[in-house]
Amino acid sequence: MDLAAQNRRLMKKLLLLTVAMFGFGFALIPFYKTLCEVAGINQLIKADAAPVNTQIDSSRELTLELDANLRDGLPWRFKPLQGSIKVHPGQMVRVDYELENLSGRPMSGQAIPSFGPINAGQYFRKLECFCFKKQTIAAGEKRVMPVVFVVDRKLPADMNTVTLSYTFFEVNGSNG
Repeated sequence: MDLAAQNRRLMKKLLLLTVAMFGFGFALIPFYKTLCEVAGINQLIKADAAPVNTQIDSSRELTLELDANLRDGLPWRFKPLQGSIKVHPGQMVRVDYELENLSGRPMSGQAIPSFGPINAGQYFRKLECFCFKKQTIAAGEKRVMPVVFVVDRKLPADMNTVTLSYTFFEVNGSNG
């Protein structure tokens, strides 16, 4: 067998391997989503069910600190309109964040929520949140975005202060 024939065979094998790897990677996406759903992980950016017959526990008051961050030099201004608020467990609450694109081009980003202490997140029922979907913002645009939530009455009594933080990441390939 000559060298050209060996090269063609090798190229066919590499092409077949590349197609197989792409197909395997593509097939992992629904598998990963299903696995996360079954395991109950990676559910931070999905709306919770509306609470049924929520009763406000006015005997307890929680301080909710609001925080906002940007990653990787994103040329935006992002901040909560209030630094902190007082909340009663069971109370439906709305807080607003402001987002402004300081760049000269439209951009898209996705906000990821986090909580401190970390286990406080399981007691928050977000009904509306800008974090549920990608945000595309025009050059120079400024907008106010709400978060509506209820803190579960089962929040441990020793959690008197909780930090709700959002970090915006640029969504690759979305620059215009």
